[in-house]
Amino acid sequence: MAGSNPVFDRLNRQLDRERYAGFGDQRAAAPSAVTVDELNDLYARRPAGPVDTGRVTVDDVIIKSLTLFAVLIAAGLGAWVAVDLTPSLITPLWLGGAVLGLVLGLVIAFMRNVPTPLIFAYAAVEGGFIGAFSYYINSVPRYSGVVLMAVLATLSTFAAMYAAYATGLVKVTSRSRRIFIFMLGGYAIFALLQFVLVATGVLGGWGFGGSGPLGIGLSLLGTGLAAYSLAFDFDSIEQAVRAGAPRKYAWLLAHGLIVSVVWLYIEFVRLFARLRD
Repeated sequence: MAGSNPVFDRLNRQLDRERYAGFGDQRAAAPSAVTVDELNDLYARRPAGPVDTGRVTVDDVIIKSLTLFAVLIAAGLGAWVAVDLTPSLITPLWLGGAVLGLVLGLVIAFMRNVPTPLIFAYAAVEGGFIGAFSYYINSVPRYSGVVLMAVLATLSTFAAMYAAYATGLVKVTSRSRRIFIFMLGGYAIFALLQFVLVATGVLGGWGFGGSGPLGIGLSLLGTGLAAYSLAFDFDSIEQAVRAGAPRKYAWLLAHGLIVSVVWLYIEFVRLFARLRD
């Protein structure tokens, strides 16, 4: 159901405003004489594909996703090196990156147009946040190896969810979309409240539940939601291609993948760290 996905609400409004079947003014033009040679040339041409008509393709989304991931990884490595040289940068990069990333994410979600520069900025900010966060986790002796485990688990889950979605083992339906949106909204409010309480010192450690059964259960819930969000993203890409969405929306779809992968990685780090405790 497109109405449950903000990306597709925007796509539908855009498609209503622009005639992508013909691209441009569709008013009837006066017929003109066409020679036999011109007709033969027209028939010999290959049919116009999505690239020719300015529509989004899966290749577009893949290329733009890889571009954003490259920005994310470069920023993450830069933050890791910066914190290693200047440990006092951990808190500014960690907390600052988390807050600025949240603000940028909300701005991107509610902007009418596709803000490509902000999407690049989001990838860079999230990379800085992940780099500082990962460095801190890796520096705690009892969490040794957690970062590597989380990276491998994230990559494995991404591959498994794609295979499950492609083969139909995991499906995204109108009903599952509604349920996921409600659960995502509730979890987002809970996570934001927990972040504020931990940042202000009201809660310690990993937040609600600590490293006990409740905390581990919450991490499992977050990991499950983050994993399913990948299937949600795959379905969004498929719908966008099928609907003939404008090519510029490939950046927005790639951004959605970045958000889900970062979320999944953070949830895996929290889960493995809680299990170590």
